[in-house]
Amino acid sequence: MKTLVIVAHPNLDQSRINKRWVAKLREYPEQVTVHDLYATYPDGNIDVAKEQALVMEHDRIVFQFPFYWYSTPALLKQWQDDVLTYGWAYGKEGTKLHGKEFVAAVSIGGPQDNYKAMGYSVDLLTLPLKAMNHFTGMTYLEPFHFYGANTATDEQIEAGAEQYVAHILNPALTTAKG
Repeated sequence: MKTLVIVAHPNLDQSRINKRWVAKLREYPEQVTVHDLYATYPDGNIDVAKEQALVMEHDRIVFQFPFYWYSTPALLKQWQDDVLTYGWAYGKEGTKLHGKEFVAAVSIGGPQDNYKAMGYSVDLLTLPLKAMNHFTGMTYLEPFHFYGANTATDEQIEAGAEQYVAHILNPALTTAKG
């Protein structure tokens, strides 16, 4: 199985979590293609044909991003708007993503208890990604969430990187519930 990890972090060089995840992923070049959107498109002009071709070369698609205001960073949303076109990703003829797998990998600044206290969950707040998967015919697999990014120790970050890679490369990863 070939896995495409679309990394969407506007300040990846300053990130502790996402930067470590990328470094860990690069240890598996036979299995993982790491695609940094902000490095590839610093001007925000996405090459749709190139992106669609890249997606087609892979079986599992991962969106890796930090949670920004309870959503994805802007360029990842733009990628969805530009790349997931009618007749390609959805619509009567839009079947190119059917059968592909999808994983959301989210680093979250605060602890999980903060979300419970608000009455929300990250799964609820990322429901648009699940809807995108349903609409495009992809299978939405169990997401990976790393809570407490703002206060994580180096040891927690390293353990999280190991868990992240094991999660997204797990061939038996199950469909998300709900």
